[in-house]
Formats: sequence, C-alpha cells, structure tokens
Amino acid sequence: MRICIYGSASDDIAKEYLLAGEALGEALARRGIGLVFGGGGRGLMGAAARGAARVAGAEIVGVAPTFFPDGAFSPHCTAFHPTETMRERKQKMEELSDAFIVTPGGIGTMEEFFEIYTLRHLGRTEKPIALLNTRGFFDPLLSLLSSMQDEGFLPRGDLDLLTVREDPCELLDALIR
Repeated sequence: MRICIYGSASDDIAKEYLLAGEALGEALARRGIGLVFGGGGRGLMGAAARGAARVAGAEIVGVAPTFFPDGAFSPHCTAFHPTETMRERKQKMEELSDAFIVTPGGIGTMEEFFEIYTLRHLGRTEKPIALLNTRGFFDPLLSLLSSMQDEGFLPRGDLDLLTVREDPCELLDALIR
C-alpha cells in the first residue's frame, strides 16, 4: 500500500506542523506503507520524507517536474519519477497511490486537495482522502464546505468522504480502516 501526502513546500511555518509531518511519515513507514509525495526536501513534504527515512526499508517515492531547481528535491527518495508538468505530477501521484492525506499547505496543496476531492465526488476514484488537521488548520475550510452543503452547493454526504484528525497516528489508523 502507498499513501500520497500533499503538503507545504515551505519551511517558514510553525515547528508544530513540521513535527506532525515527520510523525506522519514515520507512522507510514512503521506500518509498512509507502510514501508518495511531491519530491521536495522542504516543508511538510520534506518532513514526511525525513520521518519515513528514520525507518529502515521505508519506501519513499518522489514525483516532481524537471523544472524545479536543483537542490529542491528530498535526498530521502528511494524512487523518483520526473515529470514535465505539474499536471503530469498530480496524475502520476494519483496513479501510484492507494489513498491521500492532505497536510497544511498553501495554494498548491489546496489545488491538489480540491482536484482529488472533486474526482472522489464525481466517482472517478474510490481512494480515501484524509486531512491532517494540525493546529486546526483545516477548520475554516471544513466550515466553508459545511456552508456549501447547507446552501445546496455541495451534496449531502460529501463531507463524509473526508477523514479528519489532528493526530497523525490516529488519522492513519482511521484512514486505513
């Protein structure tokens, strides 16, 4: 089994986020679950890879476009898939993964989340999606989605497509059940 992690590429975030990302990567590897991620060495992507790398034999699969600058990639990848575009990157990450965990991040992370969430909503994938809600990061988004549901813009039940937890180990346990 492999789980794709979407998340920040910035290190200019609270240390609590980075520690949660490392704990998530380590928890994946300890359960024998491969990590698929954007290949970056910084932010929550890099943190997850560092955490997984602490466990001997961890599978850490990076997927990134070739136009990223040298030095941007994680040194912990056990396999790496270069792509030409960001669209190809997302498609390859989806192909390689059995589930998705979205960690806090910026517009790129949100774009990845909404694409996979839309595919799930449309029935184009059955792969589970989870949000690692460190420091309540996703609370405003969940509130917006709830309002969208209340106003008829999001079908009832679509919020149930998401697993949400603050603790990385609890999230992973809930996701793989």
